[in-house]
Amino acid sequence: MRKQRVSVADAGVLVLGLGRFGQSIAAKIDQLGLDVLAVEKDPALITQWSGRLPLVQADAANPEALEQLGAGDFPVAVVAIGTALESSMLATANLVDLGVQEIWVKATSVKHGRILQRIGAHHIVFPEQDAGARVAHLVSGRMLDFIELEDDFSIVKMRPPLQICGRTVGDIDIEGRYGVRVIGVKSPGKEFVYVNRRVVVSPEDLIVVGGQSGRLEAFAALG
Repeated sequence: MRKQRVSVADAGVLVLGLGRFGQSIAAKIDQLGLDVLAVEKDPALITQWSGRLPLVQADAANPEALEQLGAGDFPVAVVAIGTALESSMLATANLVDLGVQEIWVKATSVKHGRILQRIGAHHIVFPEQDAGARVAHLVSGRMLDFIELEDDFSIVKMRPPLQICGRTVGDIDIEGRYGVRVIGVKSPGKEFVYVNRRVVVSPEDLIVVGGQSGRLEAFAALG
Protein backbone atom coordinates (compact mmCIF):
# COMPACT_ATOMS: atom_id res chain seq x y z
CA MET A 1 0.00 0.00 0.00
CA ARG A 2 1.40 3.39 -1.02
CA LYS A 3 2.09 5.86 1.79
CA GLN A 4 0.02 9.02 1.88
CA ARG A 5 2.12 12.10 1.10
CA VAL A 6 2.90 14.28 4.10
CA SER A 7 4.07 17.91 3.95
CA VAL A 8 7.24 19.25 5.52
CA ALA A 9 5.18 21.84 7.40
CA ASP A 10 3.29 19.02 9.12
CA ALA A 11 6.07 16.53 9.80
CA GLY A 12 9.40 18.34 9.49
CA VAL A 13 12.78 17.37 8.06
CA LEU A 14 15.21 14.67 9.12
CA VAL A 15 18.91 15.52 8.84
CA LEU A 16 21.44 12.70 9.10
CA GLY A 17 24.90 13.92 10.03
CA LEU A 18 26.01 17.10 11.80
CA GLY A 19 29.17 17.98 9.94
CA ARG A 20 29.45 21.50 8.54
CA PHE A 21 26.96 20.77 5.74
CA GLY A 22 24.44 19.11 8.05
CA GLN A 23 24.81 21.80 10.69
CA SER A 24 24.10 24.54 8.16
CA ILE A 25 21.00 22.81 6.81
CA ALA A 26 19.55 21.83 10.19
CA ALA A 27 20.12 25.28 11.69
CA LYS A 28 18.55 27.03 8.69
CA ILE A 29 15.49 24.76 8.70
CA ASP A 30 15.07 25.50 12.39
CA GLN A 31 15.36 29.25 11.73
CA LEU A 32 12.64 28.96 9.10
CA GLY A 33 10.29 27.73 11.80
CA LEU A 34 10.04 24.17 10.52
CA ASP A 35 10.48 21.08 12.65
CA VAL A 36 13.84 19.38 12.25
CA LEU A 37 15.42 16.33 13.84
CA ALA A 38 19.18 15.83 13.53
CA VAL A 39 20.77 12.41 13.85
CA GLU A 40 24.47 12.13 14.70
CA LYS A 41 26.59 9.31 16.14
CA ASP A 42 29.57 11.43 17.24
CA PRO A 43 29.18 12.25 20.98
CA ALA A 44 31.24 15.43 20.61
CA LEU A 45 28.88 16.86 17.99
CA ILE A 46 25.88 15.81 20.05
CA THR A 47 27.31 17.76 22.99
CA GLN A 48 28.09 20.77 20.78
CA TRP A 49 24.54 21.03 19.44
CA SER A 50 22.64 19.88 22.51
CA GLY A 51 20.02 22.46 23.46
CA ARG A 52 20.39 24.25 20.11
CA LEU A 53 18.62 21.71 17.90
CA PRO A 54 16.32 18.73 18.40
CA LEU A 55 18.70 15.82 17.97
CA VAL A 56 19.31 12.19 18.79
CA GLN A 57 22.51 10.16 18.99
CA ALA A 58 22.27 7.21 16.63
CA ASP A 59 24.06 5.53 13.74
CA ALA A 60 22.14 6.33 10.55
CA ALA A 61 23.79 3.36 8.84
CA ASN A 62 21.87 1.09 11.21
CA PRO A 63 18.38 0.43 9.79
CA GLU A 64 16.97 -0.53 13.17
CA ALA A 65 18.10 2.76 14.70
CA LEU A 66 16.37 4.79 11.99
CA GLU A 67 13.22 2.74 12.26
CA GLN A 68 13.10 3.19 16.04
CA LEU A 69 13.33 6.98 15.82
CA GLY A 70 10.54 7.09 13.22
CA ALA A 71 12.59 8.14 10.20
CA GLY A 72 9.93 6.78 7.87
CA ASP A 73 7.43 9.33 9.18
CA PHE A 74 9.44 12.26 7.81
CA PRO A 75 8.46 13.41 4.30
CA VAL A 76 11.94 14.78 3.62
CA ALA A 77 15.35 13.58 4.75
CA VAL A 78 18.82 14.97 4.11
CA VAL A 79 21.83 12.65 4.26
CA ALA A 80 24.63 15.06 5.11
CA ILE A 81 27.25 12.38 5.76
CA GLY A 82 30.17 13.31 3.53
CA THR A 83 33.47 11.60 4.29
CA ALA A 84 32.23 8.14 5.31
CA LEU A 85 30.99 6.96 1.91
CA GLU A 86 29.80 3.57 3.13
CA SER A 87 27.74 5.18 5.90
CA SER A 88 26.31 7.66 3.40
CA MET A 89 25.18 4.90 1.07
CA LEU A 90 23.83 2.70 3.86
CA ALA A 91 21.88 5.60 5.38
CA THR A 92 20.41 6.43 1.97
CA ALA A 93 19.41 2.82 1.39
CA ASN A 94 17.78 2.71 4.82
CA LEU A 95 15.69 5.79 4.02
CA VAL A 96 14.65 4.27 0.68
CA ASP A 97 13.56 1.10 2.46
CA LEU A 98 11.54 3.17 4.93
CA GLY A 99 9.69 4.89 2.08
CA VAL A 100 10.79 8.49 2.71
CA GLN A 101 9.16 10.69 0.05
CA GLU A 102 12.13 12.91 -0.77
CA ILE A 103 15.74 12.02 -0.04
CA TRP A 104 18.48 14.62 -0.50
CA VAL A 105 22.05 13.34 -0.26
CA LYS A 106 25.43 15.07 -0.17
CA ALA A 107 27.87 13.54 -2.64
CA THR A 108 31.62 14.01 -2.68
CA SER A 109 32.17 12.96 -6.30
CA VAL A 110 30.29 12.22 -9.51
CA LYS A 111 30.84 8.50 -8.98
CA HIS A 112 29.46 8.73 -5.45
CA GLY A 113 26.44 10.63 -6.79
CA ARG A 114 25.72 7.99 -9.42
CA ILE A 115 25.76 5.24 -6.83
CA LEU A 116 23.41 7.23 -4.60
CA GLN A 117 21.00 7.72 -7.52
CA ARG A 118 21.01 3.99 -8.22
CA ILE A 119 20.30 3.29 -4.57
CA GLY A 120 17.24 5.53 -4.79
CA ALA A 121 18.19 9.07 -3.72
CA HIS A 122 15.90 11.67 -5.30
CA HIS A 123 18.26 14.66 -5.17
CA ILE A 124 22.07 14.69 -5.22
CA VAL A 125 23.92 17.72 -3.86
CA PHE A 126 27.56 18.57 -4.61
CA PRO A 127 28.22 21.40 -2.11
CA GLU A 128 31.81 22.22 -3.10
CA GLN A 129 31.21 21.89 -6.84
CA ASP A 130 28.01 23.93 -6.72
CA ALA A 131 29.62 26.62 -4.57
CA GLY A 132 32.59 26.83 -6.91
CA ALA A 133 30.38 27.26 -9.98
CA ARG A 134 28.30 29.91 -8.23
CA VAL A 135 31.34 31.93 -7.15
CA ALA A 136 32.79 31.72 -10.67
CA HIS A 137 29.63 33.32 -12.06
CA LEU A 138 29.61 36.01 -9.38
CA VAL A 139 33.23 37.10 -9.81
CA SER A 140 33.08 37.16 -13.60
CA GLY A 141 30.67 40.09 -14.07
CA ARG A 142 27.95 42.31 -12.58
CA MET A 143 26.01 39.47 -10.98
CA LEU A 144 25.28 39.80 -7.26
CA ASP A 145 23.64 36.42 -6.80
CA PHE A 146 23.32 33.35 -8.99
CA ILE A 147 21.00 30.33 -8.73
CA GLU A 148 21.40 27.55 -11.27
CA LEU A 149 18.28 25.47 -11.80
CA GLU A 150 17.83 22.53 -14.16
CA ASP A 151 18.44 22.28 -17.93
CA ASP A 152 20.93 25.18 -17.94
CA PHE A 153 18.30 27.65 -16.71
CA SER A 154 19.43 30.12 -14.05
CA ILE A 155 18.11 33.10 -12.14
CA VAL A 156 20.42 35.99 -11.21
CA LYS A 157 20.31 39.22 -9.25
CA MET A 158 22.42 41.92 -10.89
CA ARG A 159 22.95 45.58 -11.68
CA PRO A 160 21.27 46.48 -14.98
CA PRO A 161 23.42 47.04 -18.06
CA LEU A 162 23.40 50.70 -19.06
CA GLN A 163 21.93 49.75 -22.46
CA ILE A 164 18.57 48.94 -20.87
CA CYS A 165 18.37 51.91 -18.49
CA GLY A 166 16.08 54.89 -19.01
CA ARG A 167 13.62 53.15 -21.32
CA THR A 168 10.64 50.91 -20.73
CA VAL A 169 11.14 47.16 -20.80
CA GLY A 170 8.60 46.94 -23.61
CA ASP A 171 10.48 49.42 -25.80
CA ILE A 172 13.78 47.58 -25.43
CA ASP A 173 12.39 44.06 -26.06
CA ILE A 174 15.00 42.53 -23.75
CA GLU A 175 13.77 38.99 -24.26
CA GLY A 176 13.82 39.22 -28.04
CA ARG A 177 17.16 41.01 -28.23
CA TYR A 178 19.15 39.26 -25.50
CA GLY A 179 17.27 35.99 -24.94
CA VAL A 180 16.71 36.61 -21.20
CA ARG A 181 13.71 37.80 -19.24
CA VAL A 182 13.72 40.48 -16.55
CA ILE A 183 11.46 39.13 -13.81
CA GLY A 184 11.52 41.95 -11.29
CA VAL A 185 13.08 45.25 -10.24
CA LYS A 186 14.10 46.57 -6.82
CA SER A 187 14.62 50.33 -6.75
CA PRO A 188 16.39 51.99 -3.76
CA GLY A 189 13.90 52.68 -0.99
CA LYS A 190 11.04 50.99 -2.83
CA GLU A 191 9.45 47.54 -2.76
CA PHE A 192 10.31 44.81 -5.23
CA VAL A 193 7.99 44.91 -8.27
CA TYR A 194 7.36 42.35 -10.97
CA VAL A 195 8.21 43.66 -14.40
CA ASN A 196 5.66 44.67 -17.01
CA ARG A 197 6.21 46.42 -20.34
CA ARG A 198 5.82 49.88 -18.77
CA VAL A 199 8.53 49.51 -16.11
CA VAL A 200 11.57 51.76 -16.56
CA VAL A 201 14.91 50.48 -15.22
CA SER A 202 17.47 52.90 -13.76
CA PRO A 203 21.23 52.35 -13.13
CA GLU A 204 20.66 52.34 -9.35
CA ASP A 205 18.17 49.47 -9.52
CA LEU A 206 18.70 45.79 -8.84
CA ILE A 207 17.07 43.43 -11.34
CA VAL A 208 16.21 39.74 -11.21
CA VAL A 209 16.73 38.03 -14.56
CA GLY A 210 16.09 34.47 -15.77
CA GLY A 211 17.46 32.58 -18.75
CA GLN A 212 20.11 30.19 -20.01
CA SER A 213 23.40 30.60 -18.18
CA GLY A 214 25.40 31.59 -21.27
CA ARG A 215 22.92 34.26 -22.29
CA LEU A 216 22.82 35.64 -18.75
CA GLU A 217 26.61 35.90 -18.77
CA ALA A 218 26.51 37.78 -22.08
CA PHE A 219 23.73 40.06 -20.80
CA ALA A 220 25.67 40.84 -17.61
CA ALA A 221 28.81 41.55 -19.66
CA LEU A 222 27.08 44.37 -21.54
CA GLY A 223 28.23 46.69 -18.78
